[in-house]
Amino acid sequence: MKRIPAIFLQAAIILIGIVALALLLWEPHLEGRNAHATLYEIYFRDPFLVYVYIGSVPFFAALYQGFKVLGNMIQDKIFSQSSQESLRKIRHCAMVVVAFISGAEAYFFLFRRSEDDIAGGVAIGLSLIFGSLVIAATANVCEQIIEKAMRVVSDTA
Repeated sequence: MKRIPAIFLQAAIILIGIVALALLLWEPHLEGRNAHATLYEIYFRDPFLVYVYIGSVPFFAALYQGFKVLGNMIQDKIFSQSSQESLRKIRHCAMVVVAFISGAEAYFFLFRRSEDDIAGGVAIGLSLIFGSLVIAATANVCEQIIEKAMRVVSDTA
């Protein structure tokens, strides 16, 4: 892969990470129940928010691994053990994100169904689950391609 597109994709990953972090920190202030709450009440008295923050760690870990894969592309080391391991970590992180989102969906159905209108949250959660599954499947296919290419290179050498 040419150097400039890979650098552009690395910049996009950095931008995605910054936007996601900003949304994680800014969105709790917009909730209706937090309209007159202090920062302490917003960030330290909401167990669901803690759950969301813990669940976001694998997302940021996957972004870092994607950044590493693109770095390997720039250095022409895409068909390496490092790239294969990074793709495997991306797949695992995506599956952990699916598990966390599924847990949040279960929380909505079990505890918030009678209190709030959960349709929007459930729709967003299902969209994020679908996106994470697509990322996991893509990482798995890329990992298999790299594995086969490494096997072909080692057999011919």
